[in-house]
Amino acid sequence: MPKRILQGTVTSDKNDQTITVLVERRFTHPVMKKTVRKSKKYRAHDAENQFKVGDSVRIEECAPISKTKRWTVVSDAQA
Repeated sequence: MPKRILQGTVTSDKNDQTITVLVERRFTHPVMKKTVRKSKKYRAHDAENQFKVGDSVRIEECAPISKTKRWTVVSDAQA
């Protein structure tokens, strides 16, 4: 089964080797036919502490690293 890759914006980099990434998804409501925006935060592993708040990044699923970390940073979203 392929690993999911999501794109989002870094909202926090205060913890060592960890960033919080806000991922937003848009979809059309099935009844109202209105575009709905939903967002979710993921904690991702950033081994080199290279990403800062506001950066756009891609994260990939991985084996559990800690209690809350199940994602790792793949690359900068522009690259």
